[in-house]
Amino acid sequence: MGGAIQIELTERQEMILRIVKDEGPITGEQIAEKLNLTRATLRPDLAILTMSGFLDARPRVGYFYSGKTGNQLLGEHIRKLSIKDWKSVPVVCQEETSVYDAICHMFLEDVGTLFVVKEGGILVGVVSRKDLLKSSMGNQNLQSIPVGVVMTRMPNIVTCDPEDSLLDAAAKLIRNQVDALPVVKEREGESGPEVVGRITKTTITKAFVELGEGTSV
Repeated sequence: MGGAIQIELTERQEMILRIVKDEGPITGEQIAEKLNLTRATLRPDLAILTMSGFLDARPRVGYFYSGKTGNQLLGEHIRKLSIKDWKSVPVVCQEETSVYDAICHMFLEDVGTLFVVKEGGILVGVVSRKDLLKSSMGNQNLQSIPVGVVMTRMPNIVTCDPEDSLLDAAAKLIRNQVDALPVVKEREGESGPEVVGRITKTTITKAFVELGEGTSV
């Protein structure tokens, strides 16, 4: 694993944390007095430290040190990222689609995995770039081979739910050594789950970059 990721604070915010850690509960006015600053000057710093989770605040009592490290707070934020907020549109084909057409579809959509569905968007299989490459070896007529022959079928497909966390999806991608997961929801009376999205390794990378740039929701 890589090195620890730190949430960077300004020198003044670090000083505020030390004061609250040593002397809390303590009011904003008392913190300002110790730093020879006005309460108004400290208000943005106190707001940032409270919203970030480093400090707790109680009316008429003051500020408390939460005891959480930057890494713990970052971990809590990551665990709150939801699949439903990050999923992208699923790229699908039918079981009768030929391997040739599936390869063309995959390249045109610039994806590494196709979800195979039947009427109503019900998931019946998954076909990867590796599956299609394997089926194209030899002198076979790719236009005569249906995707249903080479795909992975339910129930041997790893899926995720829109309400799951993005961290859960990342763990499934790594654990099962796949490039994409279908996001599914159960439909009453149907023989399988409906595909409503996809999560890929690119999704996880995008979330990681946006988190680092401070633009993540």
